[in-house]
Amino acid sequence: MTSTLDSLAEARRAAASPLFADLAGDIGVSFEFFPPKTEKMEAQLWETFHTLEPLAPRFVSVTYGAGGSTRERTHATVARIAKESPVPPAAHLTCVEASKDEIDTVARAYWDAGVRHIVALRGDVPGGEPYRAHPDGYANAAELVAGLKAIAAFDISVAAYPEVHPDSDCPQADLDNLKRKIDAGATRAITQFFFSPDAFLRFRDAAAAAGIDAPILPGILPVSNVSQTRRMADMCGTSIPAWMVSLFDGLDDHPAARQLVAATIAAELCRRLYAGGVRDFHFYTLNRAELSYAICHMLGLRPTAPAKEKAA
Repeated sequence: MTSTLDSLAEARRAAASPLFADLAGDIGVSFEFFPPKTEKMEAQLWETFHTLEPLAPRFVSVTYGAGGSTRERTHATVARIAKESPVPPAAHLTCVEASKDEIDTVARAYWDAGVRHIVALRGDVPGGEPYRAHPDGYANAAELVAGLKAIAAFDISVAAYPEVHPDSDCPQADLDNLKRKIDAGATRAITQFFFSPDAFLRFRDAAAAAGIDAPILPGILPVSNVSQTRRMADMCGTSIPAWMVSLFDGLDDHPAARQLVAATIAAELCRRLYAGGVRDFHFYTLNRAELSYAICHMLGLRPTAPAKEKAA
């Protein structure tokens, strides 16, 4: 009888303490977008941006296509955000297929447009070919960071890999490379997406032990298209757990159910990271707002009032 009463008491305690009850809404967020290719995609991007803008992100970043293939569109998107929104924009910039002079010219154009934050990346060669540094370019991201710092007082983010960059020989070499980027002047690191909270927390602790004291933001990818995610994961060496794939089985013709499953998985990942001390999250939105907004809501984040209402 006593054990039954104890079980009932435990059940009541669990019911009174929902899964996300320990979240205080004290998180910071940032969002990543990619530059639009068409008018329809542009409309979707700005709808997504304006949906997420009231969540007061610390910054929003805009990607840069392989080999600089979206350079003009990236610049136009970032410049518009800088002009029209109080949210600080961050422009991706890579070393691939460009000389130092070309990259420096792009960086100065960003500074002149009011953009103060750069996401500095080595980048990947188009077509999946092995990386080759431009003969007159920056050899790697650490050199790019140092070059940007020599141009202006940019706030610089760099990439980090909880499951090791595919080109790294071992985890220690990967950490050494991250430390070189931070020592060159980077402010923070943003990780590649991952699905194991333990992988991130182990990486964060290993980075700290290696003398890396800059903030490391976990990159969160809400997944609703498993095939697309698998292609992306194969490129960057991210593991997709079998249990996650199985949760999407049979949902190809049920988009609303896929959205629910995706939001639940990502929110639980964030909850476990929060329990591990994480307070800042970077969301890869794929230019869609619904999942990122829902996850932020479950994490306790609420929209701020529009500026015109605050002034009233």
